[in-house]
Amino acid sequence: MTEIILEPPTDEERASWPKGVIVPLDKSFKDDRGEIIPLVDMVMKSAVMITSKKGSVRANHYHKTDWHYCYVISGSIDYYHRPHGSSADAGKVTVGPGQLFFTPPMEDHAMVFLEDTVFLTLGRNSREQEVYEADVVRIDPINPTPEHKHDH
Repeated sequence: MTEIILEPPTDEERASWPKGVIVPLDKSFKDDRGEIIPLVDMVMKSAVMITSKKGSVRANHYHKTDWHYCYVISGSIDYYHRPHGSSADAGKVTVGPGQLFFTPPMEDHAMVFLEDTVFLTLGRNSREQEVYEADVVRIDPINPTPEHKHDH
């Protein structure tokens, strides 16, 4: 098996990250043909669409070097987050359709789906399984609803 080397984010890359969880979207372009909604204009290596059933839980992990922007197409998510290593209660943001949110590296995070949900995840690193597994670290649940099904 080939050793996977994950490069940490540069200072320049860190400076380009949004300052909060919810990312304000630039103005969309609309005409008679439809609409173009700018989401992310950065170098990245993965884009995936994820569907999640109401009541399911995803994440409960952090990434060593990866970051991701998530854009909710339909449904809603309670997104829990805190800096890795913190013992504080996780912050919670409810995210709905048309909203974009950001997770930096070294941020514990979990998602609880309030209804059937479809969202895009745009990430810095490749989503190939061996690359993903080399970067992700699973943690004890940080969401306050441990009775939900746990899903990485």
